[in-house]
Amino acid sequence: MGKFALTRREKRDLIRIIVALSLFVVIFATDKSIGLDGVISGGYGWLLPFFMYLIVYMIIGHDVLWKAVRNIAHGQVFDENFLMCVATLGAFALAIYRGATGAEIEGFDEACAVLLFYQVGEWFQRYATGKSRKSITALMDIRPDHANVVRDGATAVVDPDEVEIGETITVNPGERIALDGVVLSGASDLDTKALTGESLPRSVAAGDEVVSGCVNMTSRIEVRVTHKFHDSTVSKILELVENASSHKSKAENFITKFAKFYTPIVVGVALLLAIIPGAITGEWAIWVYRALSFLVVSCPCALVISIPLSFFAGLGAASKCGILIKGSNYLEKFDRVGTFVFDKTGTLTKGNFAVVSASPEVERERIIELAAIAENGSSHPIARSVLDAYGKPPERGYSLTDVAGEGVVATRGEDAILCGNAKLMARYGIAFDKTDAVGTTVYVAHNGEYVGSLVIADEIKDESEQVVGELNALGCKTVMLTGDNENIAARVAAEIGLTSYRASLLPQDKVSEIERIISDENDGRATCFVGDGINDAPVLVRSDIGIAMGGAGSDAAIEASDIVLMKDDLRGIPTAKRIARKTMRIVLENIVFSLAVKLAVLVLSAFGIANMWLAVFADVGVAALAILNAMRALRVRERNAIATERGVKR
Repeated sequence: MGKFALTRREKRDLIRIIVALSLFVVIFATDKSIGLDGVISGGYGWLLPFFMYLIVYMIIGHDVLWKAVRNIAHGQVFDENFLMCVATLGAFALAIYRGATGAEIEGFDEACAVLLFYQVGEWFQRYATGKSRKSITALMDIRPDHANVVRDGATAVVDPDEVEIGETITVNPGERIALDGVVLSGASDLDTKALTGESLPRSVAAGDEVVSGCVNMTSRIEVRVTHKFHDSTVSKILELVENASSHKSKAENFITKFAKFYTPIVVGVALLLAIIPGAITGEWAIWVYRALSFLVVSCPCALVISIPLSFFAGLGAASKCGILIKGSNYLEKFDRVGTFVFDKTGTLTKGNFAVVSASPEVERERIIELAAIAENGSSHPIARSVLDAYGKPPERGYSLTDVAGEGVVATRGEDAILCGNAKLMARYGIAFDKTDAVGTTVYVAHNGEYVGSLVIADEIKDESEQVVGELNALGCKTVMLTGDNENIAARVAAEIGLTSYRASLLPQDKVSEIERIISDENDGRATCFVGDGINDAPVLVRSDIGIAMGGAGSDAAIEASDIVLMKDDLRGIPTAKRIARKTMRIVLENIVFSLAVKLAVLVLSAFGIANMWLAVFADVGVAALAILNAMRALRVRERNAIATERGVKR
């Protein structure tokens, strides 16, 4: 059974099935070999097989009888329990009638077999559903039991709900972080697997943000709380998980309505099948038997069980990959997505400035070193990107002079470094090679001589090109909407292979663009928007499907989205697309297969060609096969790590 151990109820029901099945095999074999109806002479030969099979019937079917009675008392008459009871009790009554009239006894064994196989199917369905549910609700383990809050110099263990913003909590090794916050002291490694699916631990130190639900692995840390528990990451994830099953797909709603009307109709048809031909021919036993077989095969278990289970398995497969889909209706709609619209900053790009090129490249280290000396001490994003690229403390002792709107002049004695834009070079009469590269260009001169330039721009995420390529290969359009200028947007779009882009957009312009794209999708396909910022919330709501980044994304974006990528990894998008496509294919297979087999056996039962044994297969057998097929949705292969996938050339 793998890591999904049987529950106490599953073990109890399995033992009951094994006991009843073993007893049935012994009685059935004895009956067919010596004839139990011949042990007692006279017209009461049916009593021995009746009592023998009744023992099996009550062991395996007492709960079905009780559910049918209880549901009828509550006004819910036509369900699978009612059908099983009518069919099996009718088979017992028919066998008693045939035995009492001297005819060959037929029905006891079949009634027991119907319930046995029905219970086997029910047990397997419960196990399969539990396995799917555990894939999703494994996330429930991230709920923290307590928080260690520091108050008046002492540590008190309290409920996470009682901790206020600004208070300090301590997290010992092995404990879960109870609330979102910032590390005040200490350094440790965090296990984030329950939240993101990532196996590698994340290192944190003073000043780093941490989120609730992570497990502290190595050292004690102190955390200043930044969110109340109801606003924390773990609370929002749990809410998403708990609400996921409440959003039903069109297929699930159809099956629910279908079963509601289908069951009373087939009961009425079975009743007519027993009465009308029986009254005409006088062969009541034959037509009652056919009607009972008709009832068994008509049970809609395969559809009612396997369709929701298929969606549940798909949701479970997605959650194992760090993808939270808020309901099966979104999974169904995601399969129809034909256009993926991306925000740029923080979604396709990292949202931070970095040195992307140097000219001349052979002087890269010298250019960065001189620029780092000039930019040392500045908090400007451009300066920070230069210092990050240098990677070590720059040489000190220089006097730094800011030239407003142009750059910085660093001097130490006769040594002078110029670092800035073209205006700074012109001011000091430096001949330089102007570049037209997209991004912010920083020119560097040393002691009156031009050294070179650095281009600083927002970095494209490692996986962006791969993800866009996969979506394009799936036949989808890929569009980028950004507030950046035309040159930057064109460079990003060309580098990662987007189908098209729109630049220089305000948040309200993005909504208009989404509406235009949706109106262009006249073939029934849906539109998906992927974003992470608070300004993306209106577009996420307006699109057919909204995808938000769960880690770096804003609360507003996560709240407004339909799918959340907990890993902040765009590769979850094609993974989710494959899961949705596979799930919907399995749903269609189960619907077609179940209806085709049932319709065929219903006709055969009505004409007396199919007996109750074949009816059992058409009911329980088809349901079991449909459930097995539904469980395939749980298996999904994620793409390998970026490091092993960089066969795609930039």
